[in-house]
Amino acid sequence: ESCVICPPSIFFVRYGGHVTSSSVHMSSFFSWFTVSRDYEGFLCSLLLPAAARRSSLALRAFNVELAQVKDSVSQKTAGLMRMQFWKNAVEDIFRDGPPAQPVATELWRAVKKHGLTKRWLMRIIAEREKDMEDKAYRSLQELESYSENTQSSLLYLLLECLGVRDIQADHAASHVGKAQGIVTCLRATPYHSRRRKVYLPMDICMLHGASQEDFIRGSGEQRVRDVVYDVASQAHVHLQHARSFGKNVPATATPAFLYTVALEDYLQRVRKVHFDAFHPSLQKRNPLLPVHLYLRSWRTTF
Repeated sequence: ESCVICPPSIFFVRYGGHVTSSSVHMSSFFSWFTVSRDYEGFLCSLLLPAAARRSSLALRAFNVELAQVKDSVSQKTAGLMRMQFWKNAVEDIFRDGPPAQPVATELWRAVKKHGLTKRWLMRIIAEREKDMEDKAYRSLQELESYSENTQSSLLYLLLECLGVRDIQADHAASHVGKAQGIVTCLRATPYHSRRRKVYLPMDICMLHGASQEDFIRGSGEQRVRDVVYDVASQAHVHLQHARSFGKNVPATATPAFLYTVALEDYLQRVRKVHFDAFHPSLQKRNPLLPVHLYLRSWRTTF
């Protein structure tokens, strides 16, 4: 998803109220990298406690690197080679010898600082590698599994950056990650449709009699909206499940769940346009999102 590139120093940061020149120098590349490819994740990272902020940017840059492989290569073999590079890179990072690549170097720094779990990093790579098959999800459960292995794994790592190792926080992260993966799939539907690709779960499409061609045409017909409604409803269910753990989640974990603000924002907006995923208003950013994120960052709930 394309977005406007903004200098990292313009964003208001809670701790200290500004970004120091040294912190901009250290992470300007990662700020640019994530703001240009993961704008909402970038904003969420800036609102983390200072000790976790740079590591969060490194993790998000790592995630972006992997996520864009499928779209940036013309042949599957080249994509698989890139994934193998990252498998080797993670092994080398945990052997204290990261490759001379900017994201890998920052990831090594985060691993050293927070004692991050190798399993979560490898799980993200393995799932992105499977995704190189470039097929629609056969079922909603398959999309949830993909989301758990990618987005939830990233949240487990963010929790570790915050010094949180807690089973209730992990349960919440699992559901938030599933909601995020589902919403990401929905939001990307117009982008993929323009490229004659449809990734929405086939079982839900079949249930409502919606064909791939309906989505490729950008149809606003009721059967297409019904598919979007069902998929969006499942994302909402996962957000509700995540919040059911809220009272038992340590307050120090809640910054990891700031992304729920962006998920709520999309789900509210798609509801307002009666679940027309192709509505032009959904292609625009909510200019108030940074304000909503900032206000939520002061709360100890999510």
